[in-house]
Amino acid sequence: MDNNPPRVDAFLHEGSSTVSYVVSDPGSDRSAIIDACLDFDQASGRTSTASAERIRDFVRARGRTVEVILETHIHADHISAAPFLKRELGAMIAIGEHVREVQATWKTIFNVERSFSADGTQFDRLLADNEEFRIGNLAGVALHTPGHTPACMSYYIGDAVFVGDTLFMPDSGTARCDFPGGNAHTMYRSIARILALPPETRVFICHDYAPGGREHRWESTVGEQRALNKHVREGISEEEYVAMRTERDATLGMPTLIIPSVQVNMRAGKFPPAEDNGVTYLKIPIDLL
Repeated sequence: MDNNPPRVDAFLHEGSSTVSYVVSDPGSDRSAIIDACLDFDQASGRTSTASAERIRDFVRARGRTVEVILETHIHADHISAAPFLKRELGAMIAIGEHVREVQATWKTIFNVERSFSADGTQFDRLLADNEEFRIGNLAGVALHTPGHTPACMSYYIGDAVFVGDTLFMPDSGTARCDFPGGNAHTMYRSIARILALPPETRVFICHDYAPGGREHRWESTVGEQRALNKHVREGISEEEYVAMRTERDATLGMPTLIIPSVQVNMRAGKFPPAEDNGVTYLKIPIDLL
């Protein structure tokens, strides 16, 4: 794989502590966007594209052409802005092919309309494990890294890997594994795959919650993660990790936006069809989750 370094520009969505990325080929005008956020006020049900407009304006001001909008997984803490950016910038939306498993699970949980197909066709491209793609002259590889969800992907582009909700910064550890289809054993093995990359590989995470009140950070290296990650540094066995993760996950509350986010994100960021009064609604399952 071509290991030329891409330019990486990060955009922090403070409402969800999500970091979105514009990944650019320095040798051409081509870019990709990873994990863009729609602003959503749960109390009022109001949406806004202000955060996504920052990304749109950034790429337009620099004369960039966005080839693909990549989703690392079906997020449970923010609603995707991929449809807005697709309309504004003309790029396709891509995610891992195992999204079908996530759709099938949540289709039942939310008892969605019969016309909804759990086949991934809501997305423009479904990426298989080890499938190659390009951003201009940059070579990228889609890595299936499940554990947090069955469909989680990491994107290895040049000298950088975008790991979604697998690794956090070393002082925060790793993501939870107790969502439907999640599995701590699987997560440990997925992370081992990431940590097998060259130690100088730049690691870009999807969330940072600024533990201890420090400033938000989102970039480390494989070498730093191997040495310092408090959950999976070298020397921590799979059994130790699974025991820690299982105990910790049992103490965690549900993400604030999981109910609206999953209903929308499993549709590639589109909201459910409007009802006969022209209004779109989201469901809240009672005593189910």
